[in-house]
Amino acid sequence: MAKALDGKRIAILSTDGVEQSELTEPRAALEKAGAKTDLVSPAAGKIQAMQHHEKGDRFDVDVELKSANPDDYDALVLPGGVANPDALRTIPEAVKFVRSFFDSRKPIASICHGPWMLVEADIAQDHKMTSWPSLRTDIRNAGGNWVDEEVVQDGLITTSRKPDDLPAFNREMLKSFVENSQRRE
Repeated sequence: MAKALDGKRIAILSTDGVEQSELTEPRAALEKAGAKTDLVSPAAGKIQAMQHHEKGDRFDVDVELKSANPDDYDALVLPGGVANPDALRTIPEAVKFVRSFFDSRKPIASICHGPWMLVEADIAQDHKMTSWPSLRTDIRNAGGNWVDEEVVQDGLITTSRKPDDLPAFNREMLKSFVENSQRRE
């Protein structure tokens, strides 16, 4: 899959509190496959990542959410970290941004607490997915079928539970994004 995503543009929606490995490892995998990634966030500048409960690195925001056009992207990544999606799901523009990928039949990959955005965007219903275990009830209440598996692929939605699942998450995310881009061409 060396350059299977050449010419593709992927949005990574995050804000302060993002789990660092869930941002950096999928981003590196996507860029290795030839994609251009943009860190999209509600505010310009930098966001603060976390390494579990400790502060991690700060990352430059590439595109401010208010300027991000979902039509410019081929796919979406939603990293976790508790504070990141919890803050994003309170921002109507962020929820609308996520929903637009689903409505446009573009793939979405979400890990850990990231599926909170799928719940908030009313995407979980009738989809099999996984997440950090504490989201189980939220996903089920939203009509989703929550399972405890390292990675779940359901249509255009890829989900995983935690940082330990990143190898499986990245593998299935890349597969989904490549297959979808081939289908669209």
